[in-house]
Amino acid sequence: MASEVSWVEQRLCGNGLPIVIDGGMGTELEKSGVPMDGKVWSARAILSHPQVVCQVHERFIEAGAEVIITNTFSTARHMLEPGGLGHEVRKINAKAVSLAQQARDAVAQHPVAIVGSICEWTHDDDPTWNSPDAVGRAAKEQAEILAESGVDIIALEMCERLELSEAVASAVTGLGLPVWIGVSARAHKDHESLSSFSYADRDFENLVKVLCKYSPALMNVMHTAVPDVGAAIDVVKKYWNGPIGVYPESGYFSMPNWNFVEIIEPAELAEQARQWLANGVRLLGGCCGLGPGHIQALRGVVSANT
Repeated sequence: MASEVSWVEQRLCGNGLPIVIDGGMGTELEKSGVPMDGKVWSARAILSHPQVVCQVHERFIEAGAEVIITNTFSTARHMLEPGGLGHEVRKINAKAVSLAQQARDAVAQHPVAIVGSICEWTHDDDPTWNSPDAVGRAAKEQAEILAESGVDIIALEMCERLELSEAVASAVTGLGLPVWIGVSARAHKDHESLSSFSYADRDFENLVKVLCKYSPALMNVMHTAVPDVGAAIDVVKKYWNGPIGVYPESGYFSMPNWNFVEIIEPAELAEQARQWLANGVRLLGGCCGLGPGHIQALRGVVSANT
């Protein structure tokens, strides 16, 4: 683990080229024909379609990803219990890490770090699974399993609701692994400033201001539409002087499926990425809707940035 983390830290701090990560795991599984679940989204694929999960990781590595993110976005207990999979929390999370490791071992021709995804998102409105206490306890349990299973880094993804974001950040800090925090923004209609992605009444800037106090190894603008990324970076830079990453989304979600509508072309994403790199971004990749072709295009931009 130490060797995997050290080169990532050095690159994020400006020693060498920016890092390229993978694209949207859940949406790539959907494109591959894996059915999504109305309660746990892509989590069930770890049990039902493990080979496809591994193959998606492989395709992203072959496209140029140096970091791959485990298919654990929706596999914490606060998601799995309402979905009837509470008895499989350890098995699902450990298997997700194993599948990422298998893919790395099978095709990687360069160092590849494995990041364990954790998210506050909960589809169930029951306060049993939708409270800071429940989500925080679930995040700690999940982070411990991911760490034991061999991830190199923990990534908090799609932070939107401050009370849940803080609960998750507090829960995973101090486990001995670097932590990345990913914030999601959107320019909502009739709102002058950026809001949290799914919540027009929640201020994005306040979210960023508070979460930066947790001193993560990296702040990511992720699962944010490409047109909103620039403004989101500006907000992050107001409160954060460490490394920044970007991995946007394209299309839209209607549970449980991603709608691949007006997906940005790889060449257009690459053009936008040049601007983000010029603004100091140290990590590039994709989130929902963006596949290996997009990662290959980003790899080309970074390789040319010498």
